[in-house]
Amino acid sequence: MADLFIKQAKEYQQTRPSYTPELLQFITSKTPNHDLVWDVGCGSGQAAILLAGVYKNVVGTDTSEQQLSYASKLPNIRYVQTPPNMPLSDLEHKVAAQETVDLVTVAQALHWFDLPTFYEQVKWVLKKPNGILAVWCYISPTVNEAVDTVFLKLYKASGPYWDQARKVVDDRYRNIDFPFEPVDGMDHTGPFEFVTERTMDLDDYLTYIRSWSAYQTAKTKGIELLSEDVIQNFERAWALEDGNQKVVRYPVFLRIGKVGN
Repeated sequence: MADLFIKQAKEYQQTRPSYTPELLQFITSKTPNHDLVWDVGCGSGQAAILLAGVYKNVVGTDTSEQQLSYASKLPNIRYVQTPPNMPLSDLEHKVAAQETVDLVTVAQALHWFDLPTFYEQVKWVLKKPNGILAVWCYISPTVNEAVDTVFLKLYKASGPYWDQARKVVDDRYRNIDFPFEPVDGMDHTGPFEFVTERTMDLDDYLTYIRSWSAYQTAKTKGIELLSEDVIQNFERAWALEDGNQKVVRYPVFLRIGKVGN
């Protein structure tokens, strides 16, 4: 998985969305304590930096050293590069001691994981019975009808170059295995829908597309998804509304549950 993002780590950090305060508040309100978070697959730290404003300490782990090199630094965030298959015996050394973590988060990365192994690790580190696992993904962004029409045609063309795991995202994590109990006040584990927004100009928007793993995979096969014709189509669509800066909206889907006893 990490290999898919090596070439575009900088673009990923520059253009991927942050997460709405409503999402963060919903998640953090479900943990009785705010001592320690493990942010898994943290990439360049989009979620970790927000969590660090609420929790005393955040451990962000990722398999990609290059992604971590672009992560935002704060005194209460500790970033750790981990192997793709980290044994349970390494958890205490690299992450945290058993039953000491209030919250485990995974932003836009769960679909890459070996879930049985990961869930074993989650249940080992989380405090019982109220330790929380929160995982979320965002799907294709929307701008306006004209831009979205060009985008959907491009996204369809990119289909052969996405990893199989992308289908789980397109399904909005609805059918992913999630063996946890509903958090207090909820009668199911989701998905719960939120929306995050980012203001972009056209260059930012195209850079976001270049940060796709599918874009890089296509490029290695000699296919330029953002051909001159496609870029011209985006330019025409972008210019139909006044102003180069536009609000780009990303629907976000959250699964959340507690470890229980």
